[in-house]
Amino acid sequence: MAYRAAIFDFDGTLCNTLPDLCNAANYALAECGFPPHPLESYRYFVGEGAVRLMENILPPDCRSEEQVRALLAVYSAYYSAHSAVDTAPYPGICETLAALREKGVLLCVLSNKDDGDTRALTAHYFGEGLFSLVCGRREGRPRKPAPDVPLEMARELGVPPEQILFIGDSRFDILTGKNAGMGTCGVLWGFRDRAELEAEGADSIVAAPEELIALF
Repeated sequence: MAYRAAIFDFDGTLCNTLPDLCNAANYALAECGFPPHPLESYRYFVGEGAVRLMENILPPDCRSEEQVRALLAVYSAYYSAHSAVDTAPYPGICETLAALREKGVLLCVLSNKDDGDTRALTAHYFGEGLFSLVCGRREGRPRKPAPDVPLEMARELGVPPEQILFIGDSRFDILTGKNAGMGTCGVLWGFRDRAELEAEGADSIVAAPEELIALF
């Protein structure tokens, strides 16, 4: 099957956002009187959106809805103002995206990060016009790994799902692609490891961004 479009996850796939996510989450924890977590722990805390991140980082006996909301308010305000401090595209990503566009591949972004942050960071690091569609988490719309939004994106692109490759660094991305009937590709430069991607049955796994070009 020849792929005509690609949907990229953002965190851990296009950009290394881990330091800024960690700093914002630990800031919120400190403001609310809870201990911080080391950077490496956030590799497994993130991936399912900000609400789940708050649940993951709070002590198990402090995960009430009220406490999650309070922590989320602090986190969201801090992250929106400090989301581009230490974040950066992974080496080779910009060149790979340019090469894919040159081949006529339609490029998109789908993240569980809040929609406003997703759009702002994508524009900041990749400019306007590179991606045909950029979508983050919005109220009332199911997050990954639900297939609803990627299927909406396929309809808007006018490309059948089976001709779209979903690319990400975690099991949530592989599940999303499979749930939507799309091809799936796991990347090894992000937050998770090969074992997780293989366990979810990724159609392909790449170790460097330039390896993506041969898949199209």
